[in-house]
Amino acid sequence: MLFRNREEVARLLAGKLIGYRGRNPVVLAIPRGAVPMARIIAEALDGELDVVLVHKLGAPDHPELAIGSVDENGGVYLAGPAGYLGISDAYIAREKEAQMKMLRSRRALYTPVYPPIDPSGRIVIVVDDGIATGATMVAALRAVRAQKASKLIAATGVASRDALEMIRGMADEVVCLNVPEIFYAVGEFFYEFPQVSDEEVMAILKQSRSKLGKVNRS
Repeated sequence: MLFRNREEVARLLAGKLIGYRGRNPVVLAIPRGAVPMARIIAEALDGELDVVLVHKLGAPDHPELAIGSVDENGGVYLAGPAGYLGISDAYIAREKEAQMKMLRSRRALYTPVYPPIDPSGRIVIVVDDGIATGATMVAALRAVRAQKASKLIAATGVASRDALEMIRGMADEVVCLNVPEIFYAVGEFFYEFPQVSDEEVMAILKQSRSKLGKVNRS
């Protein structure tokens, strides 16, 4: 299955999640690609939009290889490569601090005025455009679970079989549109898969919070 773009995926996911409309869900996007998708889903469900900030931990000399991931609160998830590559605790600590510094900068950039939305006691939908290894989604789900969401849902357009099995044990519900037999990269399942800039993310979040403020004042 090939999708035209992220917008198509978002509309399809919103249709499958429509049962949460009217229940004030929090829709959390994993930046940056999932943010435009999460906006569409949040609007369709009359929910609130925010980001959940996580980042992969890269292997020594091979930063593109994920050995795990970290969330903005310092929670670390280590994947298989961290063990069989014999990566030291000292390296992991340094990599964690480097990525957390980046996440703090990103939070200050994305939501400079408003604090993150508190997911405690809320239905939370974590959105990503696709899931390859699962490390980033796992970190996001763990971070939200630690904040005591009442129900935790993972939503994505496409995922590898291994990643999907991993996250099924961490979410109360998983919505995935495509689970291909062969998976190399998320972008191969989209006709259009442009980069999403920080400026786009900032504009979407600002607009979303502005709308929410108007609703709350009415």
